[in-house]
Amino acid sequence: MLGIVPENEYLFDDEVGNYDFPEKQTMRLKKVMGYNKHRISKPDSAASDFALFGMEHMLKNNWIGKEEIGAIIVVTLCPDHFVPHISNIVHGKLGLDNDVLCIDIPQGCCGFLVGLSQAFMLLEHMKDKKVVVINTDILSHKVSKKDRNDFPLIGDGAAVTVVENSNDDREIYYEMHMDGSRGDALIIPAGGFRMPSTAQTAVMENTGDGNYRSLDNMHMDGSAVFNFVQVEVPPLLENTFRSCGITVDDIDWFLFHQPNKFMLQKLAEKSGIPFEKMPMNLVENFGNPSGSSIPLVTVSNIADKLIENEYKCCFSAFGSGLAWGSMVTDLGKLSHCELIVSDL
Repeated sequence: MLGIVPENEYLFDDEVGNYDFPEKQTMRLKKVMGYNKHRISKPDSAASDFALFGMEHMLKNNWIGKEEIGAIIVVTLCPDHFVPHISNIVHGKLGLDNDVLCIDIPQGCCGFLVGLSQAFMLLEHMKDKKVVVINTDILSHKVSKKDRNDFPLIGDGAAVTVVENSNDDREIYYEMHMDGSRGDALIIPAGGFRMPSTAQTAVMENTGDGNYRSLDNMHMDGSAVFNFVQVEVPPLLENTFRSCGITVDDIDWFLFHQPNKFMLQKLAEKSGIPFEKMPMNLVENFGNPSGSSIPLVTVSNIADKLIENEYKCCFSAFGSGLAWGSMVTDLGKLSHCELIVSDL
């Protein structure tokens, strides 16, 4: 497992002046939401650049060989182009064999879990080949810098996870739910075929709550997403643990998607999860990187532990779609687990 973040780091304190709110009011969010700093990619960086940076790092360090790769799955909301897909771009740049399967999946917050589920299914047909799951997003390019609801929490980043078959018969428990009827709670209105980007969709407007954004910008209805997480995720976790025949106490680490610290604390309290078992520091150090948040919170908190030891872990993600899911698996004794910084 490899995490990649951009080198450019911006402090919340330095961005307070971006927002049309009293400074004292804005600074209260720092403690409540867990804001501190976030990593933002350069304007000319693309999601494929992060994917290639991570893959080249793995290949250079002999963590995987080109001949071992059977499939590349790229999960992203930030395609370089409508066509070709990022997985094909990565395939071509790396010079992989023509029998390597390339798949792009447009998923956001639950992207890591969706990518893993696809990888597990492909492994049934890969024999001794490995599946590479790449989560990569540069959503800061789609968020208004004058939007206090969305910009402080956003971060760019990527992760590369190598998945392979194992001889042991330990089960992985997985559960996923979708509700497209609530999809507008997290949306970029313009830019697709339904509403193409134009000069008009790029116009910044006061949304009525003191924030400024255009139809080209991403927006999350914070209250709707918060309520969704608090209502849907605790019973999801309860059902997952019941299916596994375990309790919260049996889990060593809860490695969750990172929307913000406040939302995670309330979720932990409602689900009876000890704070010390759930790292909640990704947004304050890097920002919310969408689908790569689970691997990034993993490598930034317990990388060394996962090299030496094995733990029972619960992954959970929730957000865009709307979608919510969980996975319980044994994780550890990894050959590599690292966080690297790119110049992108």
